[in-house]
Amino acid sequence: MPDFASPWIAAWFWITLAIGLVWLRRHLQVNRGGKEHVLSEQDAQTVDQSGGGADSNGWPSLSVVVAAKDEEQNIARCIDGLLAQDYPRLQVIIANDRSRDRTPQIIDDYARRDPRLTAVHVRELPAGWFGKNNAMREAMQHATGELLCFSDADCAYDSPLLLRAAVSFARREGIEFLSVLPRLEANSLWEKVIQPVAGAIMVFWFPPQKVNDPRCREAYANGAFMLMTRRAYEAIGGHEYAKATLNEDMHMARQAKRVGVRLRVLQSAGLYRVRMYTGLKQIWRGWTRIFYGCFGTLPRLLASVIMLSIFSVSPYVALLASPLVGGSGLWLAAAAAFAIVSQQSILMRFYALTGNAPGWALTYPVGATVCLGMTLNAMTRLTGKTTNWRGTAYAGGAQVKTT
Repeated sequence: MPDFASPWIAAWFWITLAIGLVWLRRHLQVNRGGKEHVLSEQDAQTVDQSGGGADSNGWPSLSVVVAAKDEEQNIARCIDGLLAQDYPRLQVIIANDRSRDRTPQIIDDYARRDPRLTAVHVRELPAGWFGKNNAMREAMQHATGELLCFSDADCAYDSPLLLRAAVSFARREGIEFLSVLPRLEANSLWEKVIQPVAGAIMVFWFPPQKVNDPRCREAYANGAFMLMTRRAYEAIGGHEYAKATLNEDMHMARQAKRVGVRLRVLQSAGLYRVRMYTGLKQIWRGWTRIFYGCFGTLPRLLASVIMLSIFSVSPYVALLASPLVGGSGLWLAAAAAFAIVSQQSILMRFYALTGNAPGWALTYPVGATVCLGMTLNAMTRLTGKTTNWRGTAYAGGAQVKTT
């Protein structure tokens, strides 16, 4: 038994040792998560012809709806990927949400060249609505599909079989609301450091095995890809239900579970990817918004701050502080090293599973510290602090002004 110089150093040692054991336990959780189905091109089989709205080949009509605001850098890639989908009864609707760049012209040009694409131009943002939700609502007035798929303008659809695979899996499994998770594309230094950590936080709070269990209240969806039946969309209340929320995907997923819609969330085997943000400023603002919208309450945000501080950052603090605590420092350093090695071993597995280079797990303490700051920033939104997103300011669930 180590002889500690003071009770607080002893407590620090045992807490750090316990943190290492918790990280080891996460190996088992990753193993369970690994049993969840991963959507791949092999899922793109002929669907059950008994479903309503299906043609002679068994494929129901499908409307893909995308809202775009100032997306001239991304929208062509998005549209090209959608129009290249190997899906027989496809309608693509792009809603230009008051863009001030070349987005409207790009959309109109595609609409003139391909009859499968419908261009919708939103001129004003009605009171009580957030921009994306209103754009989706207006686009839905033109949707004719039996199935609906909501996606984002910054998506890159790498596989032409994405829609076939998603529809086939959903109908085979009786899923009414399917959200397929993208690979998070990271090109800059800050993206590589922060994005995997932020994604890991979401997996921690919304583990797929719980989200996919109809008996569990936990709900999650990613707005980059939400496929649902028209009946499910109407049962949820459509975008009207989430009209004044910055995270409509989470609100619609929670409502889906409340009303008995069968929800499923899947990883994909590289079928599509999203580059969410490019620089530190965008990452900070974007993930602050996501954390605020997904957690939404002071207890959950506070719990996230505590968990990040204790389990992600404190082992490194303990290691750095160990030379300063006298003879007990070796024991504290040993406990910290055990916690860090346990943490890194599971993180490298997680990074590999999510399409990130495992070596970037070494930057985890930096990414976790930034995520800690973003979570604290999200807590300030609960006080009514203004959130600026896509040229519109919001506070307390209401639009403040538009620019």
